Amino acid sequence: MRYGLVKNHIGGRFVDTVSREIFQTVDPATGEVLAEIEQAGENEIEAAVAAAKAGFAVWSRMTGAERGRILRRTAEILRGKNAALAEIETRDTGKPIQETLAVDILSGADCLDYFAAIAATLTSEHVDLGPSAFGYTRREPLGVVAGIGAWNYPIQIACWKAAPALACGNAMIFKPAELTPLTAPHLAEAFREAGLPDGVFNVVQGDARVGRALVAHPGIRKVSLTGEAGTGRLVMAEAARTLKHVTLELGGKSPLIVFEDAKIENAVAGAMLGNFYSAGEVCSNGTRVFVHRRIKDAFLARLKARAEAMVIGDPLDPVTHVGALVSQDHMEKVLSYIEKGKAEGARLLTGGHRVTTGALAKGAFVAPTVFDGCDDGMAIVREEIFGPVMTVLAFDDEDEVVARANATEYGLAAGIFTTDLARGHRVIAQLEAGTCWINQYNVTPIELPFGGVKLSGLGRENSRAAVEHYTQIKSVYVALGDIEAPY
Repeated sequence: MRYGLVKNHIGGRFVDTVSREIFQTVDPATGEVLAEIEQAGENEIEAAVAAAKAGFAVWSRMTGAERGRILRRTAEILRGKNAALAEIETRDTGKPIQETLAVDILSGADCLDYFAAIAATLTSEHVDLGPSAFGYTRREPLGVVAGIGAWNYPIQIACWKAAPALACGNAMIFKPAELTPLTAPHLAEAFREAGLPDGVFNVVQGDARVGRALVAHPGIRKVSLTGEAGTGRLVMAEAARTLKHVTLELGGKSPLIVFEDAKIENAVAGAMLGNFYSAGEVCSNGTRVFVHRRIKDAFLARLKARAEAMVIGDPLDPVTHVGALVSQDHMEKVLSYIEKGKAEGARLLTGGHRVTTGALAKGAFVAPTVFDGCDDGMAIVREEIFGPVMTVLAFDDEDEVVARANATEYGLAAGIFTTDLARGHRVIAQLEAGTCWINQYNVTPIELPFGGVKLSGLGRENSRAAVEHYTQIKSVYVALGDIEAPY
C-alpha cells in the first residue's frame, strides 16, 4: 500500500472519523491497493458544515484582493508540486503520465489564477433613480457550498469548483469521487499552506451516502455536481427540498461533424482527441462522428492507421498514449457496449478488445475502438459509454446532419470541421449544445464557460459566468429626501 491511511480534511487539518469505516482505492493499471480512505459519516458532515460556517465568517469579510492573493499562492504551490501530484493522479485514475503532467494539475492552477484575478474585480451596479433616490446592488456570496467531483479529472474538477466559489467569498465542502480520492486532500493542504483560513475548504471522503448528506443538509446553500444524468436528477430533486442552488455538469453523447471540405488530418486528430484522450473518459467527448459520405473512406483510412499507432501501456511510462480505465467494473461496462455494437451490426474497424499483453493483464486496458457502419438507433450511438469507443456515421447534406446531431437527449458539446467558416458559424448556431468547437475539439480554456443543455446539465463552470452561480444579488434603495405617505 503506497499512500497509507487518508483521512478527511476538516477545519484546516486531517481528522479521525468516529466510525473508523474505511474503503480502498486501487491502481486500475495494476490492481494494487494504493491507500485506505476513511469514510465520512454524520459526525464528519456536521463538523465540516460547522467548520465551513466559521471559515465563511472570516473569508467573506476579506477583500477580493486579499482572497485573490491566497488563490494565486495556492496555484503556485500546485505548480511546484506538479510532478508529484501528477504521479498520484495517474496511479489513482489510470491516465497516462504525459496527460496528468501537462493538463490535470496545471489546468487547476490556471483556474485558481483566473479566479484570483476575478476576485479583485467583482463589482456591483449603481442605479440613478432621480433627484430623490438612488439604488445600488451588492453581489454577495451564498455561504457554505458543496462540490461533488467526478473520477475522471479529480484535482482539476476540485479546482474548477473551488476557485470560483472561494473567489466570490464562499466556503466549500468538497467530496471527491470514491474511485479517485487521493489528490483532493493535497489541494486542501495547498490552500492551508497558502494561508486560507481554516474551514474555508474542507474535503469529506466516501461513497454516495456522503453526497446525499451534503445535498440534504440545510446548512449548505448550493451544490455543484459533476456526474452522470441520473445522479443529476436525484441531486436536483433533493436540493429542491431546501431550495438549494444547483450547478449540474452531466454526461453527453456529443456530435462531431466532418464536412467534405475539411482538412482530413485535422479532422482525424480532432476525432481522436474527442474519443481517446484519457481513454475516452471525458464527458464532452464527440463520440458520434458524422463524416460526409464523399470523404468517409479517406477519413477512416487515416483514422485506422493513427489509432493503431497509439501506444497502450503502463500509465507511468512517458511514451504511453492510452492508459487504464478507472476500474475493472467500468472496463466490463465498456466491453459490454463493444459486444452490443457488434451484435447490433456495426462494423468493427479497429480495436474492440481488452489489452492483456504482459503486465497489462492485471489492469483495465481497452484498445481504442472505432465502429463504422453505424446507424442512429444503435445503443452504442445513443448511450454514453465513457470509454475509448468511437462511432462513425455517414451523412449527405447539412440540414440532415444538423437534425441527426440534435436528435439526442444530451447537449453538452459539439464540434465541426470545415474550411467554410460561414457554414461553420451557421451550423454551430443550430446545434443544441452548450460547449462547441470549430476546427478543434475538447479544448476548454478557463476563460470560456463550460456546460451543457438538455440532460447534460444546468449552469456553467469557468469564465465570469461562474460568478453568477456562486453569488446572489442584493438590491438597496437609498432615499435622499423625506417620505410622503398617503395616510
